Amino acid sequence: MILARVLAYLPLFLMTACHSPSYDAVEEEHGNLTAFVNPLIGTGDATTPSSKKFGGGNSSHAQVIPGVGFPFGMTQWTPQTRVSEAHCLAPYYYADAKIQGFPGTHWMSGSCTQDYGSMTIMPLSGKVIPDVKERASSFSHERETAKANYYQVFLDDYKVNAELTAENHSSVLRFTWMTDSAKYILFNPNSDEGQGFVEVDTVKNEIRCYNPVHRIYQGLGEPAGFNGWFIVKLPEKITDFGVWKGDSVLSGVTTVKDEKNIGVWIKLSQPAGDPVSLKIGASFTSFAAAEDNLEMEIGDHDFDYVRKEGRQIWNHVLQRVDVGGGTDEDKEKFYTALYHSMLLPRQFSDDGGTFPKFDKQYQIETDKTFVYYGDFSMWDTFRAEHPLLDLLQPGRSYDMMKSLLEKGYSGGWLPIFPAWNNYTSEMIGDHAVATLADAAMKGIIDLTDDDYELLRKNAMETPADSADYVNGKGRRALTSYLKYGYIPLEDEVKDAYHHREQVSRTLEYAYDDFALSQVAGLLGEKKDQNLFRQRSMNYKNVFDPTVKSVRGRHADGSWSKDFDREKSASFISEGTPWQYTWFVPQDIGGLIKLMGGEAAFNQQLDEFFAKGQYWHGNEPGHQIPFLYNYSGEPWKTQEHVAEIRHNEYSNGPGGLSGNDDAGQISAWYVFSCMGLYQVCPSVPEYVIFTPAFDKITLNLENGNKFTILAPGASSGKLYIQSVKLNGKKYHKNYIRHSDILKGGVLEMKLGDKPNKKWGTAPEDRPFSLER
Repeated sequence: MILARVLAYLPLFLMTACHSPSYDAVEEEHGNLTAFVNPLIGTGDATTPSSKKFGGGNSSHAQVIPGVGFPFGMTQWTPQTRVSEAHCLAPYYYADAKIQGFPGTHWMSGSCTQDYGSMTIMPLSGKVIPDVKERASSFSHERETAKANYYQVFLDDYKVNAELTAENHSSVLRFTWMTDSAKYILFNPNSDEGQGFVEVDTVKNEIRCYNPVHRIYQGLGEPAGFNGWFIVKLPEKITDFGVWKGDSVLSGVTTVKDEKNIGVWIKLSQPAGDPVSLKIGASFTSFAAAEDNLEMEIGDHDFDYVRKEGRQIWNHVLQRVDVGGGTDEDKEKFYTALYHSMLLPRQFSDDGGTFPKFDKQYQIETDKTFVYYGDFSMWDTFRAEHPLLDLLQPGRSYDMMKSLLEKGYSGGWLPIFPAWNNYTSEMIGDHAVATLADAAMKGIIDLTDDDYELLRKNAMETPADSADYVNGKGRRALTSYLKYGYIPLEDEVKDAYHHREQVSRTLEYAYDDFALSQVAGLLGEKKDQNLFRQRSMNYKNVFDPTVKSVRGRHADGSWSKDFDREKSASFISEGTPWQYTWFVPQDIGGLIKLMGGEAAFNQQLDEFFAKGQYWHGNEPGHQIPFLYNYSGEPWKTQEHVAEIRHNEYSNGPGGLSGNDDAGQISAWYVFSCMGLYQVCPSVPEYVIFTPAFDKITLNLENGNKFTILAPGASSGKLYIQSVKLNGKKYHKNYIRHSDILKGGVLEMKLGDKPNKKWGTAPEDRPFSLER
């Protein structure tokens, strides 16, 4: 039964937390929500206003792909228009005219990283063409279908209809030739290092392939300590086969390894019009695990069964949010964003519980008590992606938090940006701490004293072994931060992928220190709570009141010269000083005071938006539109959020305003449509503003329903006039996470003009360290 397979796939925590309905019942009640998912959104050049102003290069792409697989699946299958495993190069771009094959990919959706451990499969007609670019086939988007559970395209040059469907670690690829020409399928590992292995097994009728993974950022080019393993089950006896090395095509040879541009080919005897289905298992641990994953997930089931199962799985997770009102185009934007928010982090463990140990060379761990996840884009996803999962999928979030802790215990330090199952110093901050703190404050995970010491270690110590520090363990420039209360310009932060960025690091460490203080308070560590709250005020040390902006500062206390807050600076990460000035989520009240009070703060914020300084395509400013809720003018939050939803998201290939970064840009949109946003993860509350739909129902994992009613929202009514919570007047412009989990109804009365009294009283504003 599909239901039994689906329940086996769900996290252990979820299975003990709730009773799942039948999946046919879900689809009957909520409809086929996968029909509203368009994975081609974001696969082209960004066309939004902020991308045109601030984007450029890799920032002008969302870097998403039309990936097929289960939510958070280990391996996705996608069309390939570019040779993959190159930095900042996604496998698929909408504007490309040719398809090179279909890879089992581990691309970090929306990122500017690189693929790893992948394998590509390509059907051909006529003859074997080993060169990836030379063999590429023309196609048209008119003969292409992309859904969360299914992809189809017709390869014009070879008269082949290609179809993909996939599960978590396994997939089925179906090829139908519409020609009597000779029919071939090619298989190759995508190693840029001239490594990898692929072989034909004529006894078992299998293709086996592995592709070693190599690190980037820290340890560039070194082995990452695991492979991408694939096993392909073929439907007919293999009688004609061979390999290629470079341009040399050899017949009857079964194995090739560790050379540039290698692969194997097989010739088929299939008549024209008869489909050929390949069943593929994938793993990060071994061929045996890949085969077990394939048997457990697909077994004897066919392509159409797996496709239906994928649709039901996606319907189950998409129906966590039901929206009412709005057009089909509105729903397409919403459910596509929800789909994009459910791709990463990816599952690293096999169905049997095995996974490669973090920061180790080819060591395997087995733990069946939780699902082990990897590829955490922490600098991006702590802001909205993980809060969204906390709200909609707390069972899965629990496993993700356990995975972060497992990595910390395996390597001795909680990682900063764990990707490729290794430490990296990519990006800044220490946001695994913030993400774990947020989950703890929401009751998703109970942190032990040992867990707390692991988090605390990052904030208090630098590795004694310099090699460990260079390898990516510990906070960058912590010594300077503790000595000065900020990172001075003299510390250029050499041992990091991003050098300098001292002011941005100071601001983010101050926030992370606050998040750690929340955990300390939760565990009764009062001394530490006070210490880290005091350190969370370090943001003030880089705020120059004479220019009302954060600014670079020298060790002697003097400010940087030639300062322009509207221009990028070496001490700011991916933005301008003015854009980063607003990143004080733990103490907006204190920032208001630094700017001279509410009137001055609001004037500065008004000017910021009026000058077009808001950049939605990058993460550091994602909280800015919501700050009016803290400063007595929440109707302006209502205005700006609606404007951003309208201008920065669309239904076309250019419909995302920058790198989606593991779903963060998309998760922001999902929250914005619900009328909720968590400005300060580790403070479990959400600011309230006007949603995009007349009715939004959260079908919570605990079995409760929380409904947001906003009649007129989808037809353009913008301003909140009044709010009721469960029938009672509600004056606060925020709501607590715990109140949502109880279930109930949040009802907004909307109008065409601002109500400048609702939610403006000091006692009705969200948390801030200072008031």
